[in-house]
Amino acid sequence: MHKSVNATIFESVRPTLLGLAYRILGSFADAEDAVQDTFVDWTNAKHESIDNPQGWLTTTCTRRCLDLLRAAHRTRVNYVGAWLPEPVQVPVERNSEADMELAASLKTAFLLVLERLTPRERAAYLLHEVFEMPYPEVAETLDTTESACRQLVSRAKSHLDQSQTRFTTPVERQDELLTAFQAAITEGSIGRLASLLAVDVQLTADGGGKVPTIRKVLRGMEAVTTFLTRSLHEYWSGLQWNVVDVNGERGVVLTDQGRVDAVVSFAYDQTGKATDVFIVRNPDKLGNLREISLH
Repeated sequence: MHKSVNATIFESVRPTLLGLAYRILGSFADAEDAVQDTFVDWTNAKHESIDNPQGWLTTTCTRRCLDLLRAAHRTRVNYVGAWLPEPVQVPVERNSEADMELAASLKTAFLLVLERLTPRERAAYLLHEVFEMPYPEVAETLDTTESACRQLVSRAKSHLDQSQTRFTTPVERQDELLTAFQAAITEGSIGRLASLLAVDVQLTADGGGKVPTIRKVLRGMEAVTTFLTRSLHEYWSGLQWNVVDVNGERGVVLTDQGRVDAVVSFAYDQTGKATDVFIVRNPDKLGNLREISLH
């Protein structure tokens, strides 16, 4: 197969590989590394013996992600403060159920639940449930039996069903929350926001030990709203607020003279109330923030 044809095949699959790798790893930078490693392997492969290029690329990328995930787990044990997935700015298509399903699998809350799964459970679930790969192909990718794959997906589903992170919150409700969230911080007006927060709302901030932020998760309406109107009012009231699609839902990118200072996203319950506020300030996770396409 000619080199240009090989390159074309790889580029046609790249967005899917990147989307899969990001969901497995929770890090866009690591996902790019995994996809690049896959490209190197593809370049050096004996293409005449590959009957299913997309299947080969998906298998190679998944196995590389599992290697990186094991290494990342060791690193996260020593992580300073709370760890959150690296935010990605992804335009969300809301034209079909399939679009919304893919967007839901990018949510910060969903990625955090995936963190509770074993690497193989995570990979099996994503390949079968999100990317719709048949069980025989999942088994080949993970070098195991079809029966074992079904068990992996079943265990993953039980965790995810308990978390209730996959339903969709209307975008109008999300925008309403964002408006109230900004008013609470810039004006100290908490009334509207309080009505949109769950009583047991939590606030998690990820600074990675590199910038000032709270290291413990704040729990409860009073603790969260006090932090927003006092601490964040002092630091964020003068920043520029940009509402964008972050991790499959509406979020905020806060900038200071063009430099990204923080990215905020939320999780919601089935009534549309916010159960979580996620704040990422670790500069290592903000340096590559840009609009990208993930399948």
